[in-house]
Amino acid sequence: MLELKNVTKKYGSRVAVKDLNLTVDKGEVVGFLGPNGAGKSTTMNMITGYFAPTSGEILIDDKNILFNDYESKEKIGYLPETPPLYLDMTVNEYLNFVCEMKSVKKSDRKTSLEHVLNVVKINDVRTRLIKNLSKGYRQRVGLAQAILGDPELLIFDEPTVGLDPKQIIEIRSLIEELGKNHTIILSSHILSEVSAVCNRVIIINKGKIVASGKPDELSKNLSRAKNILIRVKGKPKDILKKLQGVKGLKVKESDNIEPGAGDFTISLSDNPKEDFDLREKVFYALSDAKMPILMMKSIDLSLEDIFLQVTEDDSKAYDEEDGDEKEDEEDEKE
Repeated sequence: MLELKNVTKKYGSRVAVKDLNLTVDKGEVVGFLGPNGAGKSTTMNMITGYFAPTSGEILIDDKNILFNDYESKEKIGYLPETPPLYLDMTVNEYLNFVCEMKSVKKSDRKTSLEHVLNVVKINDVRTRLIKNLSKGYRQRVGLAQAILGDPELLIFDEPTVGLDPKQIIEIRSLIEELGKNHTIILSSHILSEVSAVCNRVIIINKGKIVASGKPDELSKNLSRAKNILIRVKGKPKDILKKLQGVKGLKVKESDNIEPGAGDFTISLSDNPKEDFDLREKVFYALSDAKMPILMMKSIDLSLEDIFLQVTEDDSKAYDEEDGDEKEDEEDEKE
């Protein structure tokens, strides 16, 4: 459905996206995550054809969007973080205008509008001015314009930003429903939302993909041998002292459940340069001290933990880049 091949985007001398390779299959619902300024908005703007990449190719159904502009854009519905609404229009007027912009056939327009109004549940406000609608309803109108014309690929940039908890649940349910018949790319800072809605997660940092996969697969792969819970026979204070003496380990004592033993959560205190299994280090340290390990198990990471783990090294460098990216987008428009 969608493929990015070695896509790079530069703003002057600054590289916002570098050699990005990405494939989204038809029917997938993909979560697109990253810290502020990581290149998410730039990437989505390139996919929609709003920006041209400096180098590389973006293909929709194997056709380069730069050379098949109209045909490719027909297949894309886009909801930016701020919905592109005309506040002095009624919902009906605005959506009819969108139909004209998307060249929806006049013979199909009424049926298409009725379908979209029912899907996003805004039939009851169709005659009202958009400026008089609540934030939640405006977001629904934004979703309606994105899905008019029945595009195959839907791109949602922070679709629930600024909404209250009830509105977030409603929009999330709507996206889940849309995911049954569309390919969706969803950018969001609400990681629980991504976990609930998406069947694959892509994390981007400094313009590069740093993690990709199903949420549960990422959790298992990144947690394996890097975060463990152990139970050791002996006095907890002696065990803790022994473990704290092992270089490279971060040790936290847990509630003791079994008499005569201590429970501890252990992780790496730094990022090793090579694939390192801390279970071996723990085993040999306690074995030498004749402290029997009664239980050891890996701890799966949450999506929040995964996000922090794969982006923490670069957090300092990108504190201000979100603003830079927006300024660069303004320069691109000019």
